[in-house]
Amino acid sequence: MTKIVDMKKWMDSPTFKNTRQKWTGKTRDFILGIGIAIIVSGVCYIILAPVIGIVSRAFMSPEDIGNPLVFLFPQNPSLYNIANAFRFMNYWDALLRTMIFSISLALVHVVITSFVGYGFARFKFPGSGLLFGLVVVSIIVPVQTYMIPMQINFRFFLGNESWSLLDPTWPWAILALTLTGVGIRSGLYIFIFRQFFRGIPKEIEEAAFIDGTGPLGTYLRIMMPNAVPAVVTVFLFAFVWHYNDTYYAGMLMTGNTLMASRLNAVGWTYSDFHDMRNPVMMQMITFGGVLLAIAPIMIIYLFLQRYFVEGLERSGIVG
Repeated sequence: MTKIVDMKKWMDSPTFKNTRQKWTGKTRDFILGIGIAIIVSGVCYIILAPVIGIVSRAFMSPEDIGNPLVFLFPQNPSLYNIANAFRFMNYWDALLRTMIFSISLALVHVVITSFVGYGFARFKFPGSGLLFGLVVVSIIVPVQTYMIPMQINFRFFLGNESWSLLDPTWPWAILALTLTGVGIRSGLYIFIFRQFFRGIPKEIEEAAFIDGTGPLGTYLRIMMPNAVPAVVTVFLFAFVWHYNDTYYAGMLMTGNTLMASRLNAVGWTYSDFHDMRNPVMMQMITFGGVLLAIAPIMIIYLFLQRYFVEGLERSGIVG
């Protein structure tokens, strides 16, 4: 009886209550951690499973196609798919053309959208709020809703087909859109620069104005040197979207020989060359081309990752 009374006293003591709360908290955290780990693992699998499948099949040999034991990991790893994709994509020519195309347009995006973003961030004028609202709306409106009228407008530029008299293999229409601030994702780039410039203290500009620097000089000498993270972020976004673009290039360019277009056709090119129709083999050649296509982007991202993350954080782009 005395032991039972002592046990009750101990259970009512602060030491027991603290111990119980401690272990209850640990158990709850442990169960919560397991749940979070399961959810994160599931999301990672959904995201990474296609990438793992592409990489795995890109290194499979032709002998692995008919082998029922081969599912994910190749039994006889080979560079056959990558070598053939390299050959039939005419890789170096496609890479050079695509780099010139993407880098040039990305630089134009940076110049134009940073200028517009600076105007929205620092200057108030009648209708500025409405105009910026239209910029935000342009981010969410699908390009498919207005691409056909846009293509017709460029085709019958100035009331005739004079626009088509220019070299159709050059991106004249895409360049015109970019120069006027309505190119691929220009609304997003303007938003990024506006948010970034709003975070820069106004005292810096005021000091420049006192020294006699005008708005343009302030933009060039003060704002842009401080906006390196935003510049890198916008440059990478613009570069990647133009590098991977097939929609704009397919609608507004004739004889498109860029990387993405050659990648779409590499399986058929291989099939026509060998006079065969094996969908699995065509898919494996395409996967080899995918690895070749994403390699330059991954290399550039590795060098600019720090600025890219910083630009996203300071511009308020999350999720």
